Amino acid sequence: MASVSALKPLRHARFWLLLWCAAIIAVIVVCLIPPPPLDLPQNSDKVEHFLAYFLLAGSAVQLFATRRALVLAGIGLVLLGVGIELAQGALTADRMADPMDALANTTGVVVGMLTVLTPLRNLLLRLQPR
Repeated sequence: MASVSALKPLRHARFWLLLWCAAIIAVIVVCLIPPPPLDLPQNSDKVEHFLAYFLLAGSAVQLFATRRALVLAGIGLVLLGVGIELAQGALTADRMADPMDALANTTGVVVGMLTVLTPLRNLLLRLQPR
């Protein structure tokens, strides 16, 4: 778990960190259970991959105060996205590894991390100051 000094001074910093970790676990579970029978356009799941990882990375920007923590979170999320794709190919019978999904995940992480360059980087801090 992240060092408290790496977190922004939020009123309930540990709660927000736990919520972020729960979101990561939810992404892992959703990606490894059998997919629901949906009739969606081909490759529309790339948008879902992008959005999930954008939200995870953007949330990391809200939580972590140090550059080091953000870099580690970004690298961890990229590795998670690639790892899930490999796990889908190796561990599931009804899913397959897709390099384009891994690319969508990585793109979501990069764009989410870029929110650190915007005024939105401290939105949660403004809403939940210590």
